[in-house]
Amino acid sequence: MKIAAVRENAFAMPLNNPAYPRPPYKFYNREFVVINYRTDPEALRAVVPEPLEVIGDTVAYEFIRMPDSTGFGDYTETGQVIPVRFTTPSGKVQEGSYVHAMYLDDNSPIAGGREIWGFPKKLATPKLSHEQETLVGTLHYGSVLCVRATMGYKHRELPLEPLAKAMAKPAFVLKVIPHVDGSPRICELVRYYLEDVTLKGAWVGPAALQLFEHAMCDVARLPVREVKSASHYIADLTLGLGEVVFDYLQHDGSPAIERNYPCLDLMEE
Repeated sequence: MKIAAVRENAFAMPLNNPAYPRPPYKFYNREFVVINYRTDPEALRAVVPEPLEVIGDTVAYEFIRMPDSTGFGDYTETGQVIPVRFTTPSGKVQEGSYVHAMYLDDNSPIAGGREIWGFPKKLATPKLSHEQETLVGTLHYGSVLCVRATMGYKHRELPLEPLAKAMAKPAFVLKVIPHVDGSPRICELVRYYLEDVTLKGAWVGPAALQLFEHAMCDVARLPVREVKSASHYIADLTLGLGEVVFDYLQHDGSPAIERNYPCLDLMEE
């Protein structure tokens, strides 16, 4: 294969049979169960990277069923998302969320999510099921149970407008790609949005959440102190592509990084 052909065809690995197709990726009837809980503020600050700032002491634990997604098929995902604040180089403050951990059961979105956006995805066995009047979510890492969540099924309908506004906020991930010598080749804070969102229904109900310690699935690093709320909703959406908002390899960690990122040529929203 000629060099020009390599350059033209290379967008993912393996070169001649990529693990996933080119974006965009659309999701139909995507089902969310999100349990918001209080945790230790010190634990949150220990896992959220600057220049993001933690907001409060809460975590959103999510189970997501994706029965119909272009390119990725039918799979289930679960993980922890943390409310954060980001200040752009011009001083604009954005509230959004930092994706801390993700576990799923399908190789294609693991590879695509890690390589394109930098999603912190690991292979595991999450499940979300309906058992009579209860929604039940579990996460096994190998044979070990790491998460058990339950929620009452559709106890009260939730207004869609506030949820739509929440889903319109940005999300952030930390993309790390190593060099061939093991040093970081890419270390970037990436921002992305959910696009073309159509909410089909949303509900709230009582919920419970248990996290169990595991060496390789450390969801219990952010322990449950109190369950605050839970929501269950269904939506069609497109996963928007990301943009780099901070390059860690271009900064020395000085205090100025919190408000000034002169080496980045960013488009302000």
